[in-house]
Amino acid sequence: MLDTDTLKKFDSSLMHEAYDKWPQLARSAYESELTAVSFDNIDHIILVGMGGSGAICEVISAILSKTQIHTSVVKGYHLPNTADANTLVIVVSVSGNTVEAISVLESALAKSCHIVSFSSGGKIQQICEDKNLAHFIIPQVHSPRASFPAFLYSILNVLSGILPTSDSDVTESLDALESLQKQISTANLTTTNPALSIAEWISGIPMLYYPWGLEPAATRFKNSLQENAKTHVISEDIVEATHNGIVAWEKSSSVVPIIIRGSDDYTKTKLLWDLLENYFKERNIDYRVINSVEGSILSKLVCLVYLCDYISIYKSVLSEIDPSPVSSINYFKQNKS
Repeated sequence: MLDTDTLKKFDSSLMHEAYDKWPQLARSAYESELTAVSFDNIDHIILVGMGGSGAICEVISAILSKTQIHTSVVKGYHLPNTADANTLVIVVSVSGNTVEAISVLESALAKSCHIVSFSSGGKIQQICEDKNLAHFIIPQVHSPRASFPAFLYSILNVLSGILPTSDSDVTESLDALESLQKQISTANLTTTNPALSIAEWISGIPMLYYPWGLEPAATRFKNSLQENAKTHVISEDIVEATHNGIVAWEKSSSVVPIIIRGSDDYTKTKLLWDLLENYFKERNIDYRVINSVEGSILSKLVCLVYLCDYISIYKSVLSEIDPSPVSSINYFKQNKS
C-alpha cells in the first residue's frame, strides 16, 4: 500500500497536493466575481483547446449537447469552414501560448466570429487585449492538467447565460466532488480508496471502454495516464468496439480492460455492458468497472475526471515515476512553435 513518504518521494513537484484541493478550487472559481458574458444570434459554438485545455472543452461540449446549438471541438490548427459571424469561438489555453489555439484564434478574427478566451496569460491574452476581445485570466494551478477545476468552473461562471447549467447543477457537482474527495484524496491511503486500488491493479496497457456521452472522461483518463504514468493507453466506444475491437481478445494479451459506465446509460448500451462483462468472465479476463455518480452530466464528468486523474497519479508513483515532467511534450512545443 502506498504511503505518504513514497508519494512525496516520487511526486517531487507535489501534484497530489493540487488534486487534494480540487473541490475547493472548483467552488472558489465558480463563486469568483467574474463578469458574465453573452452573445446574440449564435447558431454554432466552437471550443478550441489542446491537452488539458482540450479536456475542458470536451466537458463544455458535452454540456452543450443538451441544447439545439451546433457544437464543435477543435484540437488542431484549423477553424471549420462553417464558422461565420454567427459563430462563437471559445478559446481555452492554460498557458496562453498554445500554437494551435493561437492559429484558430487568428482565423476566427479573420472570419469576424464572436470570441471569448481563457488563459493564465501569454500570447492569447496579448492578442485579445490588442483586439479588444473578451478574455479572462485564470491562474494556473501547478500544471495545465491540474488546473482543470479552476478553468472549468470559471468558464461555467462566465458563460452561465449561454450554457444549460443551473446553479443547482453546479452546486450538485461541487458537493459530489467534495464527497468523492474524502474517498480518493491522499488523506485516505488505505484499501478503501478506489482510485488507489485500481492504480495498484493496473498492469500492462489499459484499455478503456466508454459509452456515448462519457467520451470526455475516457479521453481525459487516457491522456492523464499517458502524461502522469508515462504509459500507452487505448480507448474505445463500447458500441463501436463490439463491431471490431472486441476480436482482439481472442488471443492472450498484456492489455487490461477498464469499463467506464454511466449511471443512466442508454438501455441498449447497458445490455452491451452486461454482455461485455460476461464475455470477460467466460474467458477469465480480469477487468475493472468505474461507475459514474448519479446526477447531471456535469457531475458525472467532473467526478470521473477527478477519480481517474487520481488513478493516474497513484499509478505513476507506484511505478516510481514522477507524474509532473513531460519532456516529450516540451520537445514538440519547442520545435513546432
